[in-house]
Amino acid sequence: MSLTTRRSCRFAAVATLSLMFLFGCSSKTDTAGTGEGSGADGAGKPVIGFVQTGSEGDWRKAHTESVREAAEAAGYELRFADGQAKQENQIKALSSFVAQGVDGIILAPLVETGWDNVLEKAKKRNIPVLILDRQVDVKDDSLYVTYIGADTYNEGRLAAEWLIEKTGGKAKVVELQGTPGASPTINRFNGFRDVIGDQPGIEIIASQSGDFRRSKGKEVMEAFLKKHGDEIEVVYAHNDDMAIGAIQAIEDAGKKPGDDIILVSIDGVRSAFEAMVEGKLNCTVECNPLQGPMAFEAMGKILAGDIGDMPKKQMIKDEVYERETAKDVIGSRKY
Repeated sequence: MSLTTRRSCRFAAVATLSLMFLFGCSSKTDTAGTGEGSGADGAGKPVIGFVQTGSEGDWRKAHTESVREAAEAAGYELRFADGQAKQENQIKALSSFVAQGVDGIILAPLVETGWDNVLEKAKKRNIPVLILDRQVDVKDDSLYVTYIGADTYNEGRLAAEWLIEKTGGKAKVVELQGTPGASPTINRFNGFRDVIGDQPGIEIIASQSGDFRRSKGKEVMEAFLKKHGDEIEVVYAHNDDMAIGAIQAIEDAGKKPGDDIILVSIDGVRSAFEAMVEGKLNCTVECNPLQGPMAFEAMGKILAGDIGDMPKKQMIKDEVYERETAKDVIGSRKY
């Protein structure tokens, strides 16, 4: 992607800011909850529009804060738009940032598909787009520069591998899926099944979306318990918030989460560690939300035209944590 036509006069300054970021310098960042600002050239800083999926859950809040802090440390003006868990809101925000003529856009997409038209608008204006956290499925990969996030397919595999070891390959499982159409939902669904497919003793007896929300996870788990009762041996939740909701439903049903029913989830947020310390959650597979520093290191290179060796996908390594060791690491957790 060539950016020299639009902002060649900015490259030296942006490259300098990128180096400042790498060496830990910081300066004030302007933020706006609605995406309104003083104009892309008003403050003399590179202006980045950040389109977030929403504000649901501890993980998403930590993710947003990481981006805000990284923008400030790198010396960028960050214009923030909360999609409120609606793709149409995110598309409107993207279009607004394009019209404002921002220097770059960071998109954390709600779902995989439906982005081609709005990303084409950004491309025509020569505004680079970085995809963060969740992936997109577009016909033309040149519509964005790079993706930074977790390997959500591998997270599903890790959850399944842990479960096989824990149960000896014999269990009846109910699954709380994430938002339909979101890449973590698709990948955590497929990764889990690709591993347990070789385990005839593991059976998924029910699977339904909890939309990555605690309240919905509780609601769906209540329905699972009503229909399947004592048949349920394991809950596999696509995120910790739904697992916490499931724990509440299990307790309301007079059962002991973590003992009567095994729970394995994904994200690794503090509330999950607290649940493990209490013995109510058995395992969480980390999905690190602190993606801001990596995003702005990449954005600095993008705006400076230094993308020759930049990979199309940049994956963040995650870990598996169990309740037996949760108390030893909870104090060091940053989210």
